[in-house]
Amino acid sequence: MKLLDRLNHLPRDARDTLFLLIVIGWVILPQVAHLPIWTSALAAGVLLWRGRLAVTARPLPSRWWLIALLVATLAGTWASHRTLLGRDAGVTLVVMLLTLKTLELRARRDALVVFFLGFFTMLTNFFYSQSLPVAAAMLVGLLGLLTALVNAHRPVGQPSLRESARMAGWMALAGAPVMIALFVLFPRFSPLWGIPSDALTGRSGLSSSMEVGNVAKLALDDGIAMRVKFEGAPPPQRALYFRGPVLTSFDGRHWTARGGSDGFEASGPPGPADLQVTGEPIRYEVTLEPSNRPWLLTLDVAGTPPELPANLRARMTADMQWLAYRPITELLRYRAQSHPAFRYGLTGWNGRPRRDFWPDLQLPPGFNPRTVALAEQLKQSVGDDPQALVRAALERLRTGGYTYTLEPGVNGQHTADEFWFDTKAGFCEHISSAFVVLMRAAGVPARIVTGFQGGELNGVDNFWVVRNADAHAWAEVWYAAQGWVRIDPTGAVMPGRVGQFQRLRAPEGFVAGAIGTLSPTMLAQLRATWEAVNNSWNQWVLNYTQSRQFDLLKTLGFESPSWQDLGKLIAGLLTVAALAGIAWARWERSQHDPWLRLLTRARLRLAQAGIDAPPQAPPRALLQGVNASHLPPELRQQLADWLLALERLRYAAAPGAGPSLAALQRDFQRLAWPRPQHRI
Repeated sequence: MKLLDRLNHLPRDARDTLFLLIVIGWVILPQVAHLPIWTSALAAGVLLWRGRLAVTARPLPSRWWLIALLVATLAGTWASHRTLLGRDAGVTLVVMLLTLKTLELRARRDALVVFFLGFFTMLTNFFYSQSLPVAAAMLVGLLGLLTALVNAHRPVGQPSLRESARMAGWMALAGAPVMIALFVLFPRFSPLWGIPSDALTGRSGLSSSMEVGNVAKLALDDGIAMRVKFEGAPPPQRALYFRGPVLTSFDGRHWTARGGSDGFEASGPPGPADLQVTGEPIRYEVTLEPSNRPWLLTLDVAGTPPELPANLRARMTADMQWLAYRPITELLRYRAQSHPAFRYGLTGWNGRPRRDFWPDLQLPPGFNPRTVALAEQLKQSVGDDPQALVRAALERLRTGGYTYTLEPGVNGQHTADEFWFDTKAGFCEHISSAFVVLMRAAGVPARIVTGFQGGELNGVDNFWVVRNADAHAWAEVWYAAQGWVRIDPTGAVMPGRVGQFQRLRAPEGFVAGAIGTLSPTMLAQLRATWEAVNNSWNQWVLNYTQSRQFDLLKTLGFESPSWQDLGKLIAGLLTVAALAGIAWARWERSQHDPWLRLLTRARLRLAQAGIDAPPQAPPRALLQGVNASHLPPELRQQLADWLLALERLRYAAAPGAGPSLAALQRDFQRLAWPRPQHRI
């Protein structure tokens, strides 16, 4: 409010312009992380330039300046995005057009263009994030733009910005019911409500492939990958393996899924027909963050499809992955059930005993010769028994001086050799890759499974939080009597990573470090509370999907909800809103300045009597007509007294000294108004 007070002491034009520029800067600010650097710099420069012109009352730049800046904007946009279309290029252009338009802010129509460009720019923030902080920031921006709009419609004098802000707040409150009704009922067509995102690129998390040895330092992404709520008692943390991409093909450095694609468009064989599960299932609900990937994370293993919204389908691959038929670009909530005790992989897709293990034994020739020699050495010492080979490899990891680190350094061509014999350090990808290479070299079918392991219970809302930093890679080996069995070699190197869920954490920032110094538990509590608030936002706002819309219709009495029912409900509500608007307009008209209505009635009475009473005439002008008329002196005096009393009620320096409006209304009824003249 101090800012509003300071602005109120400036000249009207300078004040209004500076306030509008501040609001525009606020609306653009969240975009800075997504805009090219030159765009942010140029937009800031233009806003500062325009502000200086307003304060110093200097003329606006010439048209040639505007043309030059526009050409530079188009050229910069093309150079940055190689197109003028699409999301990123479009947002860049909208931001620059908004700021450039302020340089020709001369008339009211220019201001209206700036307002509506500002509203549109405000909406573009949600192309990149629909988080609670962004929504709160844009709510402030909305109130700022509404305040500027209200202020622009008060052209006389110097109305207070505080009053305009108050009026804008009331307008926003008045529009809130309509906004809520549209949010609840507007058809939620996918992907209209989706969020394109490539947030996982270059950071920890899931990927369609795994490159071993090319990362010198792993950047932990502490962002949330999904939230899980279990029905009943949750399984222990060591059993929380959320299955993602299964990587089978290996070229020496890259592990890729079967077929080499992300899988959602691949036409691979269906899920295993010989899946056998035992015991009671674990039932849970997953709220998956947008990943732009098709994987539906489930606990090992989910034999039945996750319960998805009506507009999404899933299929299982032969590797027990659940894939959606399109990338997950919006917050997705689904229910699933998994069986920790399972067996599969003993037969092929045709139901016959499986014999073709080449894809799970394949190794590129010429790579990792020392690991191949180690495999032969293990076979000579423990024999060809796969389980004995696995035990021997895990024992070597436990006792061979191997370490789990986020800074393994860059490997050369023979990544498994370097891990087993040289560096003896790595994170889960290095360890799993070296283990699977060793198993394949020993003749044991093996592959890598990636996903998430572990999670943290948020005590505020009782959701389990799984972060991108919990991304994990483990191995699966094939035993003749059991099929595919999970082996986590990382647990042999660092048991706490799996059994006790001990993370290697990224360094804390300055603020987090300061809070942690004051109180070790405060930071964790603040974080849990904030994430619980965000989760509520996700559950009730972002995850309001089409299926939940139809569920709402069911509660309203629609047996089989459809788009037609939704349209009928919207039409009904619009009709009710229109009738309510008409009623409000009629009521407001009846409340419109009773003093003016009384003056109008008096003017009509005099005009009907043939006395000069022009429209919009004030009481004293009517009095001149009365004095010039041929009415009896006594009546002229009564009318003059009443008109002067009416004038004092409105314009007297000390209102309240004369009769009240109600008294004047009663006197109006008592006066002997002259009779109307009949026209011939």
